[in-house]
Amino acid sequence: MSTTVAQVHPRRGLVVRGLTGLASAFGWFVLAVLSCWAMAALYIDVRSSILGVLLTILYAAIVIVTLARYKLHLRSALVCFGCFCLVLAWWLNLKPTNTASWQADVDRPAWVEIHGDRVIIHNLRNCHYRTETDYSNCWSDRTVNLSDLRGVDLFFTTWGVRWIGHPILSFQFGNDQPVAFSIEARYKGAQAYSAILGFFRQYELIFVVADERDVIRLRTNFRKDEEVFLYRAKMGPESARAIFITYVQYLNQLRDNPEWYNALTRNCTTTLDKQISSEVAKPQPWNYQFLVNGTLDQLLYDRGRLVTDGLTFRDLKSGAHINAIAKAADKYQDFSAIIRTNRPGF
Repeated sequence: MSTTVAQVHPRRGLVVRGLTGLASAFGWFVLAVLSCWAMAALYIDVRSSILGVLLTILYAAIVIVTLARYKLHLRSALVCFGCFCLVLAWWLNLKPTNTASWQADVDRPAWVEIHGDRVIIHNLRNCHYRTETDYSNCWSDRTVNLSDLRGVDLFFTTWGVRWIGHPILSFQFGNDQPVAFSIEARYKGAQAYSAILGFFRQYELIFVVADERDVIRLRTNFRKDEEVFLYRAKMGPESARAIFITYVQYLNQLRDNPEWYNALTRNCTTTLDKQISSEVAKPQPWNYQFLVNGTLDQLLYDRGRLVTDGLTFRDLKSGAHINAIAKAADKYQDFSAIIRTNRPGF
């Protein structure tokens, strides 16, 4: 009997030591990730580039000296975590702005007045494009009636990377031109989008409210390597109006309370995914495809959110591709009607 107990206790000790070692390794891995993020935040988000470099070097030196002196000891872990917390506290207190040298196509944020049924959209964008970067006559106001809102269409843009896409919702106001909403990063000066910089505090958030001849034609006719797909959402007027009001309330809030764009938490899908989900019939749980959104259209198909005409997703997506017809409709004022003609779901 004593031999059996002696055999069991060493095995239990090995298991405990193994689990302790795994927990320690995981903890140090997390600290390493947090330290790398903190150094990247200092390097990228400190407004003075020279100061950012110096602070990054200082941070790295503190971590290295601490590890050299105390090895993988609790003291080292506390120092590393403390340094991370200091950087995080600074980073969270960086304030976005609405006053900067914005690029011309995001210079004027939209805002909306609602007077009963009457909706006045200010700074609706409808640029006259000559090339992707050469445009003029962008801004106007548009008045629509909530009672005329009949439904919502989904434009979905991809550019060759399977896991990344960009949704644009377009609200259909009877005989009026559709009003499209595109949630984007707002660029200053010579900035351009970077997936890495999108995780830091480099871009503000903007809701671009635009005519489809602007925000869709820009992607099909002027930008290279962007493929655009058009789907009819399975949604009645009541849900469409609720989602429209959700968009309007958020963009009006941004006018006075700017927010940072974030590639994870404040992007084209995650900014309003919970609010929109709550406004549709039979809400369904969050899915990773809202975050890694290159297959978002397939998720919506699988959840029954799109009008399919009984087609498989593959056939529906093939019929939803609008680049060719958008190029042909380039000069026509009824661009929106032409790109929907004979389209599956319409």
